[in-house]
Amino acid sequence: MVLQAQEGRLTTSAVRVLVATAVPAERDAVAAAFPGGTTEVRLPAATLLRTAGGYDLLAAGVGPAPAAAATATALTVAALEGRPYALVVSAGIAGGFQPAAPVGSLVVADEIVAADLGAETADGFVPVTELGFGTVSHRPPDPLVRATAEATGARPGAVLTVSTVTGSAARAADLCARHPHALAEAMEGFGVAEAAAAHGVPVLEIRAVSNPVGPRDRDAWRIPAALDALTGAFGKLAPVLESWNPHDHR
Repeated sequence: MVLQAQEGRLTTSAVRVLVATAVPAERDAVAAAFPGGTTEVRLPAATLLRTAGGYDLLAAGVGPAPAAAATATALTVAALEGRPYALVVSAGIAGGFQPAAPVGSLVVADEIVAADLGAETADGFVPVTELGFGTVSHRPPDPLVRATAEATGARPGAVLTVSTVTGSAARAADLCARHPHALAEAMEGFGVAEAAAAHGVPVLEIRAVSNPVGPRDRDAWRIPAALDALTGAFGKLAPVLESWNPHDHR
């Protein structure tokens, strides 16, 4: 379930949404957008926080593999209970490619890309799809991406999933060259999207930019401000999700 706006209040709607973050601080930033507190729901090897309006919030772990495993667990439990989710949202903070995604801005993924899944060769990086395996991208529903961007002010673009966070100008330049549409990099979106795809559930990814992609400069990180921006974004998503038809993606 999600919350809908009605006569200035947030009430309960019938669409079930799972929000997967990496760490509890991101999960709690999402929870702060909704009144009424949360309750714990224990799953095998995972714990959800359920908001008063029905969002299920999951701190799934750092990196694509833990994110995929925890998200798949939550999706499986919901399906076995006969109450499957209609949408999975990967959410959190991220590095932003400059100058397109400045620190403090919001990004919504129109493509979720596994940017370092493949092989290094003498001619450069080769994605796993060119090796004849799997997939390297998922596309959220276009109408939902557009509506999210309009409601929150998030810029739509590719969000890259990496297992190793970029720490040099050279790698940032390489990623930009291979993915010119990329706005941000994070570590969980592709894993969350893989789990959602396995269950036939659409996925959305929204990120608040906490730092530039490139050389690691902790003095330039603005994590509290990014978490505040994430809270604000989810405060504006309720009417978007209420008006969205979960079957549109089909």
